[in-house]
Amino acid sequence: MSGDALYDTIARIYDPWSVSVREDVGFYVDEALHSGGPVVELAVGTGRIAVPTAMAGIRVIGVDESPGMLAVAREYAEREGVTERLDLRVGDLREPPVTERVPLVTIPFRSLLHMPSDAEKVRALAAAKALLQPDGLLVFDVFAPSREDIEETDGLWIERELGIFERADWDQRRRSLVLTVRSDDRTAATMELHWLSAAEWNAVIEDAGLEVEALYGWFDGRAFEGGEDMIWVCKPTSVPLDEARPGR
Repeated sequence: MSGDALYDTIARIYDPWSVSVREDVGFYVDEALHSGGPVVELAVGTGRIAVPTAMAGIRVIGVDESPGMLAVAREYAEREGVTERLDLRVGDLREPPVTERVPLVTIPFRSLLHMPSDAEKVRALAAAKALLQPDGLLVFDVFAPSREDIEETDGLWIERELGIFERADWDQRRRSLVLTVRSDDRTAATMELHWLSAAEWNAVIEDAGLEVEALYGWFDGRAFEGGEDMIWVCKPTSVPLDEARPGR
């Protein structure tokens, strides 16, 4: 994830904070294998997905604004012996420092929610589209909270993992979330996320010159039926839309 290098502050607690989030890793690795690579991962963070992708034999170009997060990713790649397949670059996902054209661009872990407006979301998606080969795919995931999730977490400090706490302050009118993360030693960061409905995401995707090939409701490939999670698979509009996505 990115956001004005604010993740530098929590780079060393990011993986412990997100340790229980594993369901997306296999999904993105499978997407990378299906594409044949190389893959550009925008908002690559600590390499939580990029390093397993490299371990599967696919070359990854990873972009993130946070040098601290990228330092953790390099250490992870070194431990797993895949540094030669992981090219990490400091940069904004709206202006990625990438000249290569690839069959797959990914923006995992809800990172697009850092974009504060529809215009900035369009800008980020258009920048990702520009990195694709003509028949390439862009895959990203986002969420829109349920009323129950908001009611259960709003304004509360919750120990998400041992010694790591988060607080969610929701604004339903603005559809924004101010999320604060801190550890026992008071290492902390505060970020603001901005969500959209599925229909609004579809409009943003179209404005970026993309069209939807698939929309999943979870990382197991189930159809989206109006839940909180959305996994979008998009292609450039210049490529005719197939009747159905090939089986995975």
